[in-house]
Amino acid sequence: MILVTGGAGFIGSHLVDRLVEMDRVIVLDNLSSGKREFLNKEAEFFLVDLAKDDLSDYLKKADEVWHLAANPDVRIGFEKPEEIYRNNILATFRLLEAMRKFGVNKIIFTSTSTVYGEAKIIPTPEEYPPHPISIYGASKLACEALIESYCHTFGITAYIYRFANVIGKRSTHGVIYDFIRKLKSNPNELEILGNGEQNKSYIYIDDCINAMFTGLKANEPINIFNIGSEDQIKVKRIAEIVCEEMKLNPVFKFTGGDRGWIGDIPVMLLSIEKLKKLGWKPKYRSEEAVRRAVRDLLDEKY
Repeated sequence: MILVTGGAGFIGSHLVDRLVEMDRVIVLDNLSSGKREFLNKEAEFFLVDLAKDDLSDYLKKADEVWHLAANPDVRIGFEKPEEIYRNNILATFRLLEAMRKFGVNKIIFTSTSTVYGEAKIIPTPEEYPPHPISIYGASKLACEALIESYCHTFGITAYIYRFANVIGKRSTHGVIYDFIRKLKSNPNELEILGNGEQNKSYIYIDDCINAMFTGLKANEPINIFNIGSEDQIKVKRIAEIVCEEMKLNPVFKFTGGDRGWIGDIPVMLLSIEKLKKLGWKPKYRSEEAVRRAVRDLLDEKY
């Protein structure tokens, strides 16, 4: 049996869609950012808060854990750092403790490119020393460290994936989601956080899920992989694509300096050479991924 935390969320629900074809799947989610309507009907769902609820009944049945539950909004760390700690670090610790107690020895964890901070090497390889500048990035790095320590101490095998910006249908946050929401509210003006020159990698959800399964071909006790596209796109260009797809011509209003918010990283591109050696390559470049994601979100009825 496969246990998925955060399986009602954006990435988690797409993952569950794939996993139910392979095995029995149990999903734990507190629905703080996920939605019931995202859930695959073939999966068993339980409303669970990893940071406080008893996990025993679920872990004693599990053969492996895909741990995606987290607060996904980088910006909230500035406003509510305790929430990031609780939903990311504490939740991960309690999950690992339950795994240890019931002898579950395989975990797949979704981390983030923000663990690297403002990397001086672009594209950034997995070996680059992490120096996060956001509370969110720090929390994910702390989770990575906890997982690695449990691997060494209790014989657990881990797959840790550091994501670029993942986009596509069912997304409930991020720059594309924000732009669409703002333009539906006011089609004449679009606020862009920062100067619009922020230049980052964006990966379409289907490519991301394929990458995660490719990584499982590795067989080290601890396996860390970057997942992203091989190019970048600027925030201003994303805004232009959103406007093109919505057939709008608003005035762009830039707010802030060279970054969108405190903790934002203006330039990000991950090296994906490790995963490419295992046979994976993204199908879509950043601009194509963005356009597909915009169309996805405009078509959604959620």
